[in-house]
Amino acid sequence: MQIPLGLSLAVLIAAILVTGITARVSTQNARQEILSLLDRAVVLVIAQVRPMMVADDTWRVFALLRDTAELVPGAATGQARLAILDAEGRVFAASDPAKLETGRGLLGKPWRDQPTPTPSEIIDRQRLDQGDGSVVMVDPIRSEDGQTLGFVLTEVDAAVFAPDWPSLAKTALLAIALAVALLVPVGWWVGQRMTRPVGRLVAVIERIGREDPSKLRGAVPATKDPELSRIGDAVSQLMGELEQRKLAEDRALSAERLAAVGRMTAAVAHEINNPLAGLLTATQTLRLHGRSDDIRTRTLDLLDRGLQQIRTTVAALLPQARMDDRPLEPGDLEDIVTLVRVSASKLQVEIRFSVDVDSALRVPSAPLRQVMLNLLLNAMKAAGEHGVVSARLEADETQVTFCVTNSGPPLSAEKFRSTLAAESGRDPRGFGLWVCQELASHHGGRFELDTTQPGQTRLVFQVPNREAPEETT
Repeated sequence: MQIPLGLSLAVLIAAILVTGITARVSTQNARQEILSLLDRAVVLVIAQVRPMMVADDTWRVFALLRDTAELVPGAATGQARLAILDAEGRVFAASDPAKLETGRGLLGKPWRDQPTPTPSEIIDRQRLDQGDGSVVMVDPIRSEDGQTLGFVLTEVDAAVFAPDWPSLAKTALLAIALAVALLVPVGWWVGQRMTRPVGRLVAVIERIGREDPSKLRGAVPATKDPELSRIGDAVSQLMGELEQRKLAEDRALSAERLAAVGRMTAAVAHEINNPLAGLLTATQTLRLHGRSDDIRTRTLDLLDRGLQQIRTTVAALLPQARMDDRPLEPGDLEDIVTLVRVSASKLQVEIRFSVDVDSALRVPSAPLRQVMLNLLLNAMKAAGEHGVVSARLEADETQVTFCVTNSGPPLSAEKFRSTLAAESGRDPRGFGLWVCQELASHHGGRFELDTTQPGQTRLVFQVPNREAPEETT
Protein backbone atom coordinates (compact mmCIF):
# COMPACT_ATOMS: atom_id res chain seq x y z
CA MET A 1 0.00 0.00 0.00
CA GLN A 2 2.92 2.33 0.67
CA ILE A 3 4.46 1.94 -2.78
CA PRO A 4 1.33 3.12 -4.68
CA LEU A 5 1.08 6.02 -2.26
CA GLY A 6 4.73 6.82 -2.93
CA LEU A 7 4.09 6.80 -6.66
CA SER A 8 1.10 9.06 -6.16
CA LEU A 9 3.28 11.42 -4.15
CA ALA A 10 5.85 11.42 -6.95
CA VAL A 11 3.11 12.26 -9.44
CA LEU A 12 1.91 15.06 -7.18
CA ILE A 13 5.42 16.50 -6.87
CA ALA A 14 5.93 16.26 -10.64
CA ALA A 15 2.61 18.00 -11.27
CA ILE A 16 3.55 20.77 -8.84
CA LEU A 17 6.90 21.28 -10.58
CA VAL A 18 5.26 21.32 -14.01
CA THR A 19 2.67 23.77 -12.73
CA GLY A 20 5.42 26.01 -11.41
CA ILE A 21 7.22 26.00 -14.76
CA THR A 22 3.94 26.61 -16.58
CA ALA A 23 3.13 29.49 -14.26
CA ARG A 24 6.52 31.06 -14.95
CA VAL A 25 6.10 30.72 -18.71
CA SER A 26 2.55 32.09 -18.46
CA THR A 27 3.82 35.01 -16.43
CA GLN A 28 6.44 35.85 -19.05
CA ASN A 29 3.94 35.51 -21.89
CA ALA A 30 1.36 37.63 -20.07
CA ARG A 31 3.99 40.27 -19.40
CA GLN A 32 4.99 40.36 -23.06
CA GLU A 33 1.35 40.63 -24.12
CA ILE A 34 0.79 43.53 -21.73
CA LEU A 35 3.93 45.29 -22.99
CA SER A 36 2.78 44.81 -26.59
CA LEU A 37 -0.61 46.27 -25.72
CA LEU A 38 1.13 49.21 -24.07
CA ASP A 39 3.17 49.76 -27.25
CA ARG A 40 -0.01 50.00 -29.32
CA ALA A 41 -1.62 52.32 -26.78
CA VAL A 42 1.42 54.62 -26.77
CA VAL A 43 1.50 54.74 -30.59
CA LEU A 44 -2.19 55.67 -30.59
CA VAL A 45 -1.67 58.38 -27.97
CA ILE A 46 1.33 59.90 -29.78
CA ALA A 47 -0.57 60.01 -33.07
CA GLN A 48 -3.54 61.85 -31.56
CA VAL A 49 -1.83 64.08 -29.00
CA ARG A 50 0.49 66.00 -31.35
CA PRO A 51 -2.07 68.64 -32.48
CA MET A 52 -3.37 68.94 -28.91
CA MET A 53 0.14 69.65 -27.62
CA VAL A 54 0.66 72.29 -30.28
CA ALA A 55 -2.70 73.87 -29.35
CA ASP A 56 -1.85 73.62 -25.63
CA ASP A 57 -5.27 72.03 -25.02
CA THR A 58 -4.90 70.39 -21.62
CA TRP A 59 -8.53 69.28 -21.31
CA ARG A 60 -8.56 67.41 -24.64
CA VAL A 61 -5.26 65.73 -23.71
CA PHE A 62 -6.75 64.67 -20.38
CA ALA A 63 -9.88 63.31 -22.14
CA LEU A 64 -7.68 61.38 -24.58
CA LEU A 65 -5.66 59.85 -21.74
CA ARG A 66 -8.80 58.97 -19.83
CA ASP A 67 -10.26 57.14 -22.84
CA THR A 68 -6.99 55.49 -23.81
CA ALA A 69 -6.28 54.32 -20.26
CA GLU A 70 -9.33 52.07 -20.47
CA LEU A 71 -7.36 49.97 -22.98
CA VAL A 72 -4.42 49.56 -20.60
CA PRO A 73 -4.60 46.57 -18.20
CA GLY A 74 -4.81 47.67 -14.59
CA ALA A 75 -5.94 51.24 -15.29
CA ALA A 76 -9.48 50.58 -14.03
CA THR A 77 -8.12 49.49 -10.63
CA GLY A 78 -5.57 52.30 -10.35
CA GLN A 79 -2.59 50.02 -11.12
CA ALA A 80 -1.62 51.69 -14.43
CA ARG A 81 -1.25 55.34 -15.39
CA LEU A 82 -0.63 57.41 -18.53
CA ALA A 83 0.75 60.93 -18.52
CA ILE A 84 1.77 63.51 -21.13
CA LEU A 85 4.87 65.51 -20.22
CA ASP A 86 5.89 68.79 -21.82
CA ALA A 87 9.26 69.34 -23.45
CA GLU A 88 10.82 70.15 -20.08
CA GLY A 89 9.65 66.91 -18.47
CA ARG A 90 6.74 68.32 -16.43
CA VAL A 91 3.30 66.74 -16.25
CA PHE A 92 1.01 68.33 -18.86
CA ALA A 93 -1.94 66.00 -18.22
CA ALA A 94 -2.39 62.57 -16.63
CA SER A 95 -5.01 59.83 -16.49
CA ASP A 96 -4.63 59.84 -12.70
CA PRO A 97 -4.09 63.48 -11.61
CA ALA A 98 -4.12 62.48 -7.94
CA LYS A 99 -0.81 60.60 -8.32
CA LEU A 100 0.66 62.58 -11.22
CA GLU A 101 -0.39 66.16 -10.57
CA THR A 102 -0.16 68.75 -13.35
CA GLY A 103 3.06 70.75 -13.38
CA ARG A 104 5.09 68.21 -11.44
CA GLY A 105 8.61 67.75 -12.77
CA LEU A 106 9.48 64.09 -13.41
CA LEU A 107 12.34 63.77 -15.88
CA GLY A 108 15.83 64.25 -14.54
CA LYS A 109 14.68 63.54 -10.98
CA PRO A 110 14.61 60.28 -8.97
CA TRP A 111 11.52 58.15 -9.55
CA ARG A 112 10.93 55.48 -6.91
CA ASP A 113 14.57 55.74 -5.80
CA GLN A 114 15.84 55.33 -9.38
CA PRO A 115 17.33 58.11 -11.53
CA THR A 116 15.47 59.18 -14.68
CA PRO A 117 17.04 60.66 -17.83
CA THR A 118 16.77 64.36 -18.58
CA PRO A 119 14.58 65.50 -21.50
CA SER A 120 17.65 66.15 -23.65
CA GLU A 121 18.88 62.57 -23.14
CA ILE A 122 15.68 60.92 -24.40
CA ILE A 123 16.05 60.18 -28.12
CA ASP A 124 13.90 57.07 -28.29
CA ARG A 125 11.98 54.96 -25.75
CA GLN A 126 13.44 54.75 -22.25
CA ARG A 127 12.27 51.81 -20.14
CA LEU A 128 12.81 51.67 -16.36
CA ASP A 129 12.25 48.25 -14.79
CA GLN A 130 11.60 48.67 -11.06
CA GLY A 131 12.83 46.24 -8.45
CA ASP A 132 9.29 45.16 -7.51
CA GLY A 133 8.41 44.16 -11.09
CA SER A 134 6.63 47.34 -12.15
CA VAL A 135 7.55 49.09 -15.42
CA VAL A 136 7.93 52.78 -16.33
CA MET A 137 8.32 53.79 -20.00
CA VAL A 138 9.03 57.22 -21.46
CA ASP A 139 8.43 57.81 -25.22
CA PRO A 140 9.23 61.10 -26.99
CA ILE A 141 6.51 62.96 -28.94
CA ARG A 142 8.01 64.50 -32.07
CA SER A 143 6.54 66.93 -34.55
CA GLU A 144 6.66 66.35 -38.28
CA ASP A 145 9.89 68.34 -38.52
CA GLY A 146 11.55 66.21 -35.80
CA GLN A 147 11.26 68.60 -32.85
CA THR A 148 10.41 67.18 -29.42
CA LEU A 149 6.96 68.38 -28.31
CA GLY A 150 6.84 66.34 -25.13
CA PHE A 151 6.83 62.82 -23.80
CA VAL A 152 4.41 59.98 -23.01
CA LEU A 153 4.99 58.41 -19.58
CA THR A 154 3.45 54.98 -18.97
CA GLU A 155 3.58 53.31 -15.56
CA VAL A 156 2.25 49.81 -14.83
CA ASP A 157 2.42 48.29 -11.34
CA ALA A 158 3.75 44.79 -10.72
CA ALA A 159 0.30 43.45 -9.77
CA VAL A 160 -0.85 43.81 -13.40
CA PHE A 161 1.74 41.25 -14.53
CA ALA A 162 0.66 38.63 -11.95
CA PRO A 163 -0.51 35.32 -13.49
CA ASP A 164 -4.03 33.90 -13.22
CA TRP A 165 -3.39 31.54 -10.31
CA PRO A 166 -6.98 30.20 -9.97
CA SER A 167 -6.98 29.02 -13.58
CA LEU A 168 -3.53 27.45 -13.25
CA ALA A 169 -4.51 25.74 -10.00
CA LYS A 170 -7.65 24.26 -11.58
CA THR A 171 -5.62 22.81 -14.46
CA ALA A 172 -2.98 21.42 -12.09
CA LEU A 173 -5.56 19.74 -9.86
CA LEU A 174 -7.18 18.09 -12.88
CA ALA A 175 -3.81 16.78 -14.12
CA ILE A 176 -2.93 15.44 -10.67
CA ALA A 177 -6.28 13.65 -10.36
CA LEU A 178 -5.89 11.98 -13.76
CA ALA A 179 -2.29 10.93 -13.05
CA VAL A 180 -3.17 9.40 -9.68
CA ALA A 181 -6.18 7.58 -11.14
CA LEU A 182 -4.01 5.93 -13.82
CA LEU A 183 -0.85 5.23 -11.88
CA VAL A 184 -2.23 3.93 -8.57
CA PRO A 185 -3.45 0.58 -10.06
CA VAL A 186 -0.13 0.12 -11.85
CA GLY A 187 1.75 0.95 -8.67
CA TRP A 188 -0.31 -1.56 -6.73
CA TRP A 189 0.61 -4.35 -9.15
CA VAL A 190 4.29 -3.43 -9.11
CA GLY A 191 4.19 -3.08 -5.34
CA GLN A 192 3.03 -6.68 -4.88
CA ARG A 193 6.19 -7.90 -6.58
CA MET A 194 8.40 -5.63 -4.55
CA THR A 195 6.80 -6.24 -1.15
CA ARG A 196 9.42 -8.48 0.39
CA PRO A 197 12.60 -6.46 -0.26
CA VAL A 198 10.78 -3.21 0.31
CA GLY A 199 9.40 -4.42 3.67
CA ARG A 200 12.84 -4.43 5.24
CA LEU A 201 13.56 -0.97 3.87
CA VAL A 202 10.21 0.30 5.17
CA ALA A 203 11.02 -1.04 8.62
CA VAL A 204 14.14 1.10 8.65
CA ILE A 205 12.26 4.14 7.38
CA GLU A 206 9.63 3.77 10.13
CA ARG A 207 12.37 4.07 12.73
CA ILE A 208 13.55 7.42 11.35
CA GLY A 209 12.84 10.17 13.83
CA ARG A 210 12.61 7.81 16.79
CA GLU A 211 16.17 6.48 16.83
CA ASP A 212 19.60 7.94 16.31
CA PRO A 213 20.27 8.44 12.54
CA SER A 214 23.89 7.30 12.96
CA LYS A 215 22.66 3.86 14.11
CA LEU A 216 19.99 3.54 11.39
CA ARG A 217 22.42 4.16 8.56
CA GLY A 218 24.00 0.76 9.20
CA ALA A 219 20.60 -0.98 9.21
CA VAL A 220 19.71 -0.07 5.61
CA PRO A 221 19.48 -3.42 3.73
CA ALA A 222 21.74 -4.05 0.75
CA THR A 223 20.09 -5.30 -2.45
CA LYS A 224 21.08 -6.03 -6.03
CA ASP A 225 17.93 -4.44 -7.44
CA PRO A 226 19.06 -1.09 -8.94
CA GLU A 227 15.86 0.76 -8.05
CA LEU A 228 15.76 -0.47 -4.46
CA SER A 229 19.46 0.24 -4.17
CA ARG A 230 18.83 3.83 -5.19
CA ILE A 231 16.05 4.08 -2.61
CA GLY A 232 18.36 2.66 0.03
CA ASP A 233 21.06 5.18 -0.92
CA ALA A 234 18.48 7.95 -0.73
CA VAL A 235 17.41 6.81 2.73
CA SER A 236 21.04 6.69 3.85
CA GLN A 237 21.58 10.19 2.50
CA LEU A 238 18.44 11.39 4.29
CA MET A 239 19.62 9.99 7.58
CA GLY A 240 23.02 11.56 7.05
CA GLU A 241 21.38 14.94 6.50
CA LEU A 242 19.24 14.42 9.60
CA GLU A 243 22.35 13.64 11.57
CA GLN A 244 24.03 16.80 10.33
CA ARG A 245 20.90 18.79 11.08
CA LYS A 246 20.80 17.44 14.63
CA LEU A 247 24.41 18.44 15.14
CA ALA A 248 23.67 21.91 13.74
CA GLU A 249 20.67 22.30 16.05
CA ASP A 250 22.79 21.29 19.04
CA ARG A 251 25.44 23.85 18.06
CA ALA A 252 22.78 26.54 17.56
CA LEU A 253 21.21 25.77 20.95
CA SER A 254 24.61 25.95 22.61
CA ALA A 255 25.37 29.28 20.90
CA GLU A 256 21.98 30.66 21.96
CA ARG A 257 22.63 29.70 25.55
CA LEU A 258 26.05 31.34 25.45
CA ALA A 259 24.52 34.49 23.98
CA ALA A 260 21.89 34.59 26.72
CA VAL A 261 24.59 34.19 29.35
CA GLY A 262 26.55 37.00 27.69
CA ARG A 263 23.57 39.36 27.72
CA MET A 264 22.86 38.58 31.36
CA THR A 265 26.53 39.01 32.26
CA ALA A 266 26.63 42.40 30.54
CA ALA A 267 23.51 43.54 32.38
CA VAL A 268 24.81 42.37 35.77
CA ALA A 269 28.22 43.94 35.14
CA HIS A 270 26.55 47.26 34.29
CA GLU A 271 24.46 47.33 37.46
CA ILE A 272 27.40 46.28 39.68
CA ASN A 273 30.06 48.51 38.10
CA ASN A 274 28.03 51.64 38.79
CA PRO A 275 28.38 51.57 42.63
CA LEU A 276 31.83 49.92 42.51
CA ALA A 277 33.49 53.09 41.20
CA GLY A 278 32.20 55.05 44.18
CA LEU A 279 33.12 52.31 46.63
CA LEU A 280 36.68 52.24 45.32
CA THR A 281 36.87 55.99 45.87
CA ALA A 282 35.55 55.50 49.40
CA THR A 283 38.31 52.97 50.15
CA GLN A 284 40.88 55.45 48.84
CA THR A 285 39.41 58.12 51.14
CA LEU A 286 39.56 55.69 54.06
CA ARG A 287 43.18 54.91 53.26
CA LEU A 288 44.18 58.59 53.18
CA HIS A 289 41.99 60.04 55.94
CA GLY A 290 41.13 56.99 58.04
CA ARG A 291 42.66 58.43 61.17
CA SER A 292 39.63 60.67 61.64
CA ASP A 293 36.91 58.82 63.53
CA ASP A 294 34.14 60.80 61.84
CA ILE A 295 35.47 60.18 58.30
CA ARG A 296 36.14 56.51 59.10
CA THR A 297 32.60 55.99 60.42
CA ARG A 298 30.93 57.76 57.51
CA THR A 299 33.08 55.90 54.97
CA LEU A 300 32.40 52.52 56.53
CA ASP A 301 28.66 53.24 56.55
CA LEU A 302 28.89 54.21 52.88
CA LEU A 303 30.79 51.02 52.06
CA ASP A 304 28.24 48.94 53.94
CA ARG A 305 25.26 50.44 52.13
CA GLY A 306 26.98 50.20 48.73
CA LEU A 307 27.86 46.55 49.25
CA GLN A 308 24.33 45.81 50.47
CA GLN A 309 23.01 47.38 47.26
CA ILE A 310 25.27 45.15 45.14
CA ARG A 311 24.18 42.13 47.18
CA THR A 312 20.49 42.97 46.66
CA THR A 313 21.01 43.53 42.91
CA VAL A 314 22.68 40.13 42.47
CA ALA A 315 20.09 38.40 44.64
CA ALA A 316 17.30 39.85 42.51
CA LEU A 317 18.53 37.70 39.63
CA LEU A 318 17.71 34.54 41.58
CA PRO A 319 13.95 33.78 41.55
CA GLN A 320 14.24 31.75 44.74
CA ALA A 321 16.12 34.47 46.67
CA ARG A 322 14.37 36.57 49.30
CA MET A 323 16.40 39.49 50.63
CA ASP A 324 15.38 41.79 53.47
CA ASP A 325 15.87 45.42 52.50
CA ARG A 326 15.75 48.48 54.75
CA PRO A 327 13.52 51.48 53.91
CA LEU A 328 14.96 54.38 51.96
CA GLU A 329 16.42 57.23 53.99
CA PRO A 330 16.94 60.88 53.02
CA GLY A 331 20.70 60.41 53.47
CA ASP A 332 20.77 57.79 50.70
CA LEU A 333 20.79 60.53 48.07
CA GLU A 334 23.91 62.04 49.64
CA ASP A 335 25.51 58.57 49.55
CA ILE A 336 24.77 58.21 45.86
CA VAL A 337 26.12 61.67 45.12
CA THR A 338 29.30 60.70 46.98
CA LEU A 339 29.61 57.55 44.86
CA VAL A 340 29.46 59.49 41.59
CA ARG A 341 31.78 62.33 42.66
CA VAL A 342 34.79 60.73 40.97
CA SER A 343 33.02 60.42 37.62
CA ALA A 344 31.68 63.96 38.00
CA SER A 345 35.13 65.40 38.72
CA LYS A 346 36.57 63.72 35.63
CA LEU A 347 33.89 65.36 33.47
CA GLN A 348 34.04 68.60 35.52
CA VAL A 349 30.30 68.31 36.09
CA GLU A 350 28.70 70.21 38.97
CA ILE A 351 26.16 68.17 40.97
CA ARG A 352 23.44 69.89 42.94
CA PHE A 353 20.96 67.98 45.07
CA SER A 354 18.17 68.68 47.53
CA VAL A 355 15.84 66.62 49.73
CA ASP A 356 12.26 67.50 50.62
CA VAL A 357 10.72 64.64 52.65
CA ASP A 358 7.50 65.38 54.55
CA SER A 359 6.60 61.83 55.55
CA ALA A 360 8.14 58.55 56.57
CA LEU A 361 9.69 56.65 53.65
CA ARG A 362 8.21 53.18 53.18
CA VAL A 363 9.92 52.16 49.95
CA PRO A 364 12.89 49.73 49.76
CA SER A 365 16.26 51.44 49.58
CA ALA A 366 18.09 49.10 47.14
CA PRO A 367 15.93 49.70 44.02
CA LEU A 368 15.63 53.44 44.75
CA ARG A 369 19.37 53.79 45.23
CA GLN A 370 19.85 51.87 41.99
CA VAL A 371 17.51 54.29 40.19
CA MET A 372 19.23 57.37 41.63
CA LEU A 373 22.65 56.03 40.65
CA ASN A 374 21.60 55.18 37.09
CA LEU A 375 19.87 58.51 36.51
CA LEU A 376 22.77 60.55 37.89
CA LEU A 377 25.33 58.69 35.75
CA ASN A 378 23.21 59.10 32.61
CA ALA A 379 22.63 62.79 33.42
CA MET A 380 26.37 63.42 33.79
CA LYS A 381 27.06 61.83 30.42
CA ALA A 382 24.30 63.93 28.84
CA ALA A 383 25.49 67.17 30.49
CA GLY A 384 29.06 66.78 29.20
CA GLU A 385 32.09 68.69 30.37
CA HIS A 386 31.43 71.72 32.58
CA GLY A 387 27.75 70.76 32.74
CA VAL A 388 25.35 70.99 35.64
CA VAL A 389 23.22 68.15 37.06
CA SER A 390 20.44 68.80 39.58
CA ALA A 391 18.80 66.01 41.61
CA ARG A 392 15.84 66.28 43.97
CA LEU A 393 14.22 63.68 46.25
CA GLU A 394 10.66 64.48 47.36
CA ALA A 395 8.20 62.44 49.42
CA ASP A 396 4.80 62.82 51.02
CA GLU A 397 2.32 60.33 52.43
CA THR A 398 1.38 58.94 49.02
CA GLN A 399 4.30 59.36 46.59
CA VAL A 400 8.09 59.26 46.46
CA THR A 401 9.53 61.24 43.57
CA PHE A 402 13.11 61.47 42.34
CA CYS A 403 13.85 63.80 39.43
CA VAL A 404 17.13 64.62 37.67
CA THR A 405 17.79 67.61 35.40
CA ASN A 406 20.89 68.16 33.25
CA SER A 407 22.15 71.15 31.27
CA GLY A 408 23.02 69.13 28.16
CA PRO A 409 21.16 69.15 24.84
CA PRO A 410 17.41 68.64 25.40
CA LEU A 411 16.11 65.09 24.98
CA SER A 412 12.98 64.83 22.82
CA ALA A 413 10.09 62.56 23.73
CA GLU A 414 10.63 60.51 20.57
CA LYS A 415 14.33 60.06 21.34
CA PHE A 416 13.46 59.07 24.92
CA ARG A 417 11.05 56.36 23.72
CA SER A 418 13.50 55.06 21.12
CA THR A 419 16.27 54.93 23.73
CA LEU A 420 14.12 52.84 26.06
CA ALA A 421 13.19 50.52 23.19
CA ALA A 422 16.83 50.12 22.11
CA GLU A 423 17.96 49.46 25.68
CA SER A 424 15.34 46.75 26.44
CA GLY A 425 17.83 43.91 26.60
CA ARG A 426 19.29 44.29 23.10
CA ASP A 427 21.99 46.86 23.97
CA PRO A 428 23.80 45.93 27.21
CA ARG A 429 25.83 49.17 27.07
CA GLY A 430 22.76 51.28 27.82
CA PHE A 431 20.90 49.40 30.50
CA GLY A 432 20.39 52.32 32.92
CA LEU A 433 17.19 53.96 31.68
CA TRP A 434 15.57 50.61 30.88
CA VAL A 435 16.28 49.38 34.42
CA CYS A 436 14.62 52.53 35.82
CA GLN A 437 11.54 51.89 33.69
CA GLU A 438 11.33 48.26 34.80
CA LEU A 439 11.70 49.17 38.47
CA ALA A 440 8.99 51.83 38.18
CA SER A 441 6.65 49.32 36.56
CA HIS A 442 7.43 46.67 39.20
CA HIS A 443 6.62 49.06 42.07
CA GLY A 444 3.44 50.41 40.45
CA GLY A 445 4.92 53.80 39.58
CA ARG A 446 6.01 55.69 36.48
CA PHE A 447 9.20 56.78 34.76
CA GLU A 448 8.86 59.52 32.16
CA LEU A 449 10.38 62.56 30.51
CA ASP A 450 9.04 65.90 31.79
CA THR A 451 8.33 68.01 28.68
CA THR A 452 6.78 70.95 30.53
CA GLN A 453 10.14 72.70 30.86
CA PRO A 454 11.55 73.35 27.36
CA GLY A 455 15.27 73.78 26.87
CA GLN A 456 16.37 71.14 29.38
CA THR A 457 16.11 67.42 30.06
CA ARG A 458 14.23 66.40 33.22
CA LEU A 459 13.57 62.75 34.02
CA VAL A 460 11.02 61.87 36.70
CA PHE A 461 10.85 58.58 38.62
CA GLN A 462 7.82 58.22 40.90
CA VAL A 463 6.51 55.29 42.98
CA PRO A 464 3.84 54.98 45.68
CA ASN A 465 5.12 55.53 49.23
CA ARG A 466 4.43 52.00 50.42
CA GLU A 467 6.23 48.69 50.79
CA ALA A 468 7.28 46.79 47.66
CA PRO A 469 4.77 44.24 46.34
CA GLU A 470 5.34 40.62 47.32
CA GLU A 471 6.74 38.34 44.65
CA THR A 472 4.39 35.68 43.39
CA THR A 473 5.49 32.26 44.50
